[in-house]
Amino acid sequence: MNPRRVLVTGGAGFIGSQVAAAYVTRGDQVWIVDDLSSGKRANLPDGATFIEMPIGDGGLDDLFREVGGFHLVNHHAAQIDVRTSVADPRRDARTNVDGFLNVAECALRHGGSRLVFVSSGGVVYGEPEVRPTPETAPKGPLSPYGVTKLTAEYYLQYYHHVHGLDYVALRYSNVYGPHQDPFGEAGVVAIFSTRLLADEPLTIFGDGEQTRDYVYVGDVVAANLAFSDAALPRARTLDDRAFNIGTGIATSVNNLARTLGEAVGRIVSTVNKAPRPGELRESVLDCSKARTHGWTAATSLSAGLARTFAWIATESGAVR
Repeated sequence: MNPRRVLVTGGAGFIGSQVAAAYVTRGDQVWIVDDLSSGKRANLPDGATFIEMPIGDGGLDDLFREVGGFHLVNHHAAQIDVRTSVADPRRDARTNVDGFLNVAECALRHGGSRLVFVSSGGVVYGEPEVRPTPETAPKGPLSPYGVTKLTAEYYLQYYHHVHGLDYVALRYSNVYGPHQDPFGEAGVVAIFSTRLLADEPLTIFGDGEQTRDYVYVGDVVAANLAFSDAALPRARTLDDRAFNIGTGIATSVNNLARTLGEAVGRIVSTVNKAPRPGELRESVLDCSKARTHGWTAATSLSAGLARTFAWIATESGAVR
């Protein structure tokens, strides 16, 4: 059999690059489209063809046509900063709605693709009443970023019902691991690790008892591989082809700091600052639906934190 043709948008980013590498490893022919606005050339896996281009560019259709269509489109490219989305919702929508529509239209126009869409379980549910939160929970995004992710899911449902587009939406919890950027708001593990290496106190906003569902990037990569091939029924509702990808374990920021220190054998000191406006208090996902398709988060928080810290230490030159 000829290798499958796979397109990964955002494949120079933290998660997308590791997903692209996994496709290469299993023998797929992989193309990466990324505008490098947040991704890095250093993240690009060997064996993939890289095109530097925004996802909203008309050249994307040319790529689909030249390649002969893709068997699989994995859409990781996005504007991911919640604060940016609040400050400039139109900028957020240009990438997360207009750019997304360009990818979806290309996949539909050239046929034969399953589209794996990266959504966010941390934002589409808002401040949920039920925790762990299942896919069927009411949707209540509290930021323009969350609105765009949910909007894209509704578009996918439309394309599926009206045009037969094959898709799956993966609603990530808080992903951490090697290659994570310590300079973004989503990178608390990377931020904590960097400060710990510098013997600096860890900054905790508010009382530190706000919770998140931290899932290791290697487990997220495994979810992408699993749902790239999973047999899925026709979607009747928005949630039928959506899957939470997390651990189902709520971890407070205080506990995250303690666990990191214990995992790497370092003493942790913390400094509390005023809580950030609009920050969710609690977020943890019910991932039992994904488990029915054979996927589960296999990496413990302690093990994942140790691996992440070791990678950051090596990259920073603290370990040679």
